[in-house]
This record gives sequence, C-alpha cells and structure tokens, in this order.
Amino acid sequence: MNVAVVGLSHKTAPVEIREKLSIPEPQMESAIAHLISYPHIEEVTILSTCNRLEIYIVTHETEQGIREVTQFLSEHSKLPIKSLRQHLFVLLHQDAVMHLMRVSAGLDSLVLGEGQILAQVKNTHKLGQQYNGIKTILNKLFKQAITAGKRVRTETSIGTGAVSISSAAVELAQMKVQNLAACRVAIIGAGKMSRLLVQHLLSKGAVQIRILNRSLQRATELAQMFPEQPIQTHPLSEMMSVIAESDLVFTSTSATEPILDGAKLEMILEPSRPLMLFDISVPRNVHADVNNLANVQAFNVDDLKAVVAQNQESRRKMAQEAEGLLEEEVSSFDVWWRSLETVSTISCLRDKIEAIREQELEKALSRLGSEFADKHQEVIEALTRGIVNKILHDPMVQLRAQQDVEARRHCMQTLQTLFNLDVEKQFS
Repeated sequence: MNVAVVGLSHKTAPVEIREKLSIPEPQMESAIAHLISYPHIEEVTILSTCNRLEIYIVTHETEQGIREVTQFLSEHSKLPIKSLRQHLFVLLHQDAVMHLMRVSAGLDSLVLGEGQILAQVKNTHKLGQQYNGIKTILNKLFKQAITAGKRVRTETSIGTGAVSISSAAVELAQMKVQNLAACRVAIIGAGKMSRLLVQHLLSKGAVQIRILNRSLQRATELAQMFPEQPIQTHPLSEMMSVIAESDLVFTSTSATEPILDGAKLEMILEPSRPLMLFDISVPRNVHADVNNLANVQAFNVDDLKAVVAQNQESRRKMAQEAEGLLEEEVSSFDVWWRSLETVSTISCLRDKIEAIREQELEKALSRLGSEFADKHQEVIEALTRGIVNKILHDPMVQLRAQQDVEARRHCMQTLQTLFNLDVEKQFS
C-alpha cells in the first residue's frame, strides 16, 4: 500500500485553472464515490480550498492510482489531461505525508502560518470518513496531520498575527485607499471569509460597512456578531444599487459563476467614479472583463501575493522551527506505517500457533477423560495460552522494533520460512 497526493495549488496554477477544479462541499460525496470506484484506489479524500485542490489516495499500484486521479480531474474540470498535467504536482509516500503535515501547519499556504487551513483539513478528514473514502491509513495520516497543525500553532509563534486571505484583502485595500474610514464598503456573502473581512475592516478603521447575502437572516446574524459597530444588511437583490453607492466591494460567495461583470457595472456606475473590487472567491465572483471599465480596479486571490510577501519574511524563521516539529510527526506516522507491514506475518504466526495449541489441548483433554476435563479445563486452557503468549512475545516485539526496512523484511521472511507460513494465501 502506498500513500500519494495529486493536486494543484496557488504555487502551480493560476486562479482561472483552480476554479475549474474546485469541488464544493455539496459535490464532495459524489466525487469521493467516483474516485473510490476506480479499481486501484483503496482510500481517498479531497482537500478543496480557494488556494488548492488535493486528492489523497492509498493505492496498491501507485502509477495506476495516480493515472485514475488524473483522469477524474480531467473529467471534472473538462480540461484535457495534456493541458492539465502542467499544473499538477504528484507526491509519493513520505513526501505526501510531509506535504499534508506542512499544509495542516499552514507552512504551504499563500499566507504563511494562516489558521483557517487547519479547520479545512479537519473538515476533509470528517467528510472522507462520512462518505466512506477514508479507512485505516488515511484516518491515521489525517489525525497525525491535525495533531501536527495544532502543535505548530501552540509550540511556535508562527500563528501570532498570522493573516488569512480575508485580512490580506483588507491590507491590500488599505494600501490602495490609505483611509478606510472614509470609504463606503460593501461585502457580498455572509460566510466565514466575510466574517473575517468584517473583523479586519473594523480593526483597520472602516465604519461604513454593508453586508449583502442571498439569505438576509444570515447577513443579519453576521452583523450582530459586531455590536460595537452599526452594520447595514441587504438582500442580494439590492446588490447593484448598493454597489452604485460603494467605494470598495469585497465578494466572498459560493457562486460557481461570476455574479458581477462589466456589463452590469457599466449600467450603474457614473463614468468618473472609481470603484475597487476585491474578489476572494474561487471560483471567481467577478468576471475579468470588469477591468475594461476605465475607473474600475479588480483584484482576485492571486493579486494578494504582494501583500502576503510583506508578511512572509518574519514568518520564515518561525517556519524553520515548525519544520522540526513536523519531522517528529512524520517519524511517528512512519513508525506506525512500518508496523502495518508486520501485521500479516504476526497474525499468520499467531493463528498457526493457536491452531496447534487448540489441537493439542483437545487431544490431552480427551485422554484425561470428561470428569477431569470439566473440572480442570479452564486452568489448562489458561496455562497453554500463557505459554503461547510468552513464546510469541519476544519475536513480535523484535519484529515490530526493526527500524531498517530491509532488516525487518528479512526477519519476516525468516519467520515465514521457519514456521512454513503462507501469508499471501491467508490474507488474499
């Protein structure tokens, strides 16, 4: 069995490619079911965020398993494999394990050390279990990665002041306008990213904020989280009239198609009035053609890289400290992984010895007669079990303790030869 990850991220693919591969949560069940139906994929789960789409698999045949994932991604995105492949990365076993640890710790994020990714890894683990994609190996791997993410955030300073995509968008807005307090701000969407937008806008001095959402109740609930500042709420049907009265617009919805484009804006904007759009959604909420309008500036998640770069250097030294902790977690997973290889040999040996014990015990009890057997069977049963357990204890401990892969395999082969074990037949 091998662990592999096939995916793409902000490092390997632009937003227009990433949005084609995004898998929203309502589609997750069918996507996992599709992947697990492939003949070479034993376990699978999908990590889908605005900056990455990664598919983790366990497979007996690595090459075929990766080919099946690539085929799935091509079908899902409607991109030919040839053009898709240049954006994909593939990592195998130890590299795949370390990659998930780094992702969970926020070390692979656009914003180094950002905290939101850990919750997304937890959700990936939960959905993988819920939809029967995750079994023994990925369950252990994701638990270890979640532990690693928590350790990095509690035992290093990397999470201190770490910014999210939302706060990077607010920082970029502040760089562009200088004084957020003088700006009329509209936020389209009322999810977690929007909550973070409101939080960071208020911390930077914004006072004129409106929230629009398809569900007015959700917009109102979000506004009520910040009682210190009056925030207006509107249904999405009022979007264009609110935008017409705004200086800055942040979009963060789960829409799969753009909700704003050049034609819509041209109808409501005065020709000389400037407008800035900050689209932090993947797929994008704002069509690229808005940039053709003279006084409109539009920014998407890829434009946040300049803001992020300013924060990166101070966190880089903290990241080195975090890498040491991750090595410990990878090592812990590797010890568990190596022990799996010995399970079949140990189980086969124990079953064979147990069969011999039961056979010989039955012979002995039949010779002793039924009266003796009824009276002393429990004692003799315990005696024989104790002898078997003590004889098997040291070989099993030594086998599990072998750190060197070749040495461990040699020990297993020796046991199989000496005890005439047919492991493949028993576990086929």
